Amino acid sequence: MSQPAKFQCFVTGTDTGVGKTHASATLLHALRAAGYATVGMKPVASGSEWRGDHWHNDDVAALRAASSVTVPLAQTCPFLLRTPCSPHLAAAQEGARITRAPIRHAFDALREQADAVVVEGVGGFHVPLDTGAVRWSTADLAEMLALPVVMVVGIRLGCLNHAVLTAEAIRARGLTLAGWIANRIDPDMLLAGENIATLHEALDAPCLGELPWQVAPADAAARLDLAPLLAQPDPYQSEAQDLAA
Repeated sequence: MSQPAKFQCFVTGTDTGVGKTHASATLLHALRAAGYATVGMKPVASGSEWRGDHWHNDDVAALRAASSVTVPLAQTCPFLLRTPCSPHLAAAQEGARITRAPIRHAFDALREQADAVVVEGVGGFHVPLDTGAVRWSTADLAEMLALPVVMVVGIRLGCLNHAVLTAEAIRARGLTLAGWIANRIDPDMLLAGENIATLHEALDAPCLGELPWQVAPADAAARLDLAPLLAQPDPYQSEAQDLAA
């Protein structure tokens, strides 16, 4: 079997608590099944506790468990913060600043170790990472990495508005909305199927699949269609060709 082309994507959500980590882990399992050596990255995570000999964050741990390549924790999550709140506030509580360079360096290192890198944002698309003179957000982070974006839509009341606004914000940054995932986070939602049908009409992007309520990522992976994602060009391929020339 020939080695698959390199692949990276940035996973964002329509809000906090819509299942970005669940969807990212499912993507990692699907890519692994397609023959990719995979690794997940969450550049910024807030809310962790000391376990044994390291700080533990559930989202970071889930991505590491779903990855087929083992990497240092600091590469998976360069900014692992303690307080479970907006990352810019958590960083301020710890006397830290969330800066671009460590994230960029970690991402570049992961690209050298895996065929596929799935980068998960934090919260929604426009979450502050720093304020004041620097003032940057997760939208700036996505723009810095310049990756195709996968949007996770938590299927619950209000998802239509949140999905359309997030899609507009992604495109306003000059980024490609490569696809979206419908994640069933409310098993009791009224007319959930009709809401998903409305999203198909409203979002000018392919639906990569629907994730059912409480199905583990390894089992849910078969429900994803990777074709629209894998058709995206590698934004770093031309860079590698230039270096090799």
